[in-house]
Amino acid sequence: MSLAKGLVIAAPRSGSGKTLVTLGLLAALRRQGVIVAPAKTGPDYIDPAFLTRAALREAVNLDPWSMSPARLKHLASVQATGAELLLVEGVMGLFDAAADGFGSTADLAELLDLPVILVVDADRQSQSVAPLVAGFANWRVGVRIAGVILNRVASMKHERMLVDALAATGIPCLGAIPRNPALAVPERHLGLVLPGEVTAFETFLDTAAEVVGDYIDLDRLRALAAPLPEATEPASSLPPLGQRIAIARDAAFAFLYPHLLDGWRAMGAELSFFSPLANEVPATDANAVFLPGGYPELHGATLAAADIFKTGLAAARDRDALIYGECGGFMVLGETLVDKAGQSHAMAGLLPVTTRIDRPKRTLGYRRLVHAGALPWPGRLHGHEFHYSSAKQSRLTPLFAATDATGQALPPMGAVIGRVMGSYAHVIDAA
Repeated sequence: MSLAKGLVIAAPRSGSGKTLVTLGLLAALRRQGVIVAPAKTGPDYIDPAFLTRAALREAVNLDPWSMSPARLKHLASVQATGAELLLVEGVMGLFDAAADGFGSTADLAELLDLPVILVVDADRQSQSVAPLVAGFANWRVGVRIAGVILNRVASMKHERMLVDALAATGIPCLGAIPRNPALAVPERHLGLVLPGEVTAFETFLDTAAEVVGDYIDLDRLRALAAPLPEATEPASSLPPLGQRIAIARDAAFAFLYPHLLDGWRAMGAELSFFSPLANEVPATDANAVFLPGGYPELHGATLAAADIFKTGLAAARDRDALIYGECGGFMVLGETLVDKAGQSHAMAGLLPVTTRIDRPKRTLGYRRLVHAGALPWPGRLHGHEFHYSSAKQSRLTPLFAATDATGQALPPMGAVIGRVMGSYAHVIDAA
């Protein structure tokens, strides 16, 4: 049974401070001895890593576009079990969705029947905050704005003007965070680093916890949380890639969804982990090898020199293990990776593919995927794509036929040779 209550931290737009507030709340509440379970709306891998560090509990993704309602309710309930509060960070603006209009933070809040705390960037506005908040509060039946947190407040006078204006909305102001350069969240965009590699992250987290504890009424915020339902029967998960799965996991292969691994364990699969950066090989008895996404382009020279790893991967292929790579893992399965500086690095060479970090803008979006290959998954899948690289390959059989969220056809994705396969897609769930 889930005894926890939950809240969603959202904002009118990206850049309002919801990540700062969520991280600060997690750390401040943890300092008070409150057990808080973190979650992130959407498919992002980076923010959950930050949330995990702040809460000292593993964060999960709750993606209302890719996941079924049954999956979302089950994951939320299981994540909340054993905690006192489930804190869900939203994505983009509260009502922002995929191109087909689905998958917003509001969709998730309504599905889970959780109140929303709206983080508003108050910089360069005063009384206008009231119609802004009122508009969000009344935009959609079923989405409850339970409280407001003001961010980047200039002075006590500024705070009083904002709070007085908000009184007309009837929505409580839970606190006002002052402008503070030390509260800039460390960069998290793709191509940089995860929180374990940000030397200033712990300092930032300490500052965020102190500020949130000082300026936000934590008791009042907790009182607004709503109970989550008891755990339902788990939705069927994507089947495991094999009975014994060797999974690459280190700084170059860090993009793993916990719900997939938990589902595979629940189905009886045996999971083992290895580090290509440490020149380790996949378990010799594994009948499947998974190379997830990450940052191989930041470790090109190390991976190129990892001869034992590459020999072990070839041995897995030769014993007919299924070898599957996603995004960064797909790049490593190729012959050559050319980094942003133009340096070429020899990869595993299991697929005749050359990848380059050469896109001026990121390729980003949800994907509907169809396959008819050796993957032991349903033929139709939901996933997403997020990368700055491009792939040049010979005339290989693609792994997926793909469309975007609206159903617009995209070029075929990835490549397959026998039981070695990969693509830029990160698979999230069955369609």
